[in-house]
Amino acid sequence: MILLPSELRVALRANDINGRAAEADGKRFDPVPILKLFNPLGAATWLATELADDDDTLFGLADLGFGCPEMGSFSLSEITAVRLPFGLSIERDIAFEGRHRLSVWAAWSRRAGSINHAETLLRRMAQDDRIEPPPDSG
Repeated sequence: MILLPSELRVALRANDINGRAAEADGKRFDPVPILKLFNPLGAATWLATELADDDDTLFGLADLGFGCPEMGSFSLSEITAVRLPFGLSIERDIAFEGRHRLSVWAAWSRRAGSINHAETLLRRMAQDDRIEPPPDSG
């Protein structure tokens, strides 16, 4: 499977351009994730919102399965190069619909301990028109 078809690549690049413009204007940029990549044999999951002009550096939320999802940059070429048992590789979730801004995904993923568990929680709350970050647990 092609991890990044051209329509997703264009949308991710547009977010990168818009994000840099917002930053230059001192505005907050909080897009909805466009791309979800996952390990079909494990817990690793990535949600991407932006693709840098090097055509390799993605920005978004990364969850390597250790219970602490983090926002940051990750390399598309490194993710693409991962070879798993049985001839498998990292896959793109073709049914993924971001629906929520990255800050909401990050807050719920950190609280739940994983992107996958947060996705379940967010889906259960989908009847609400607006989903906010979770209340502080402290």
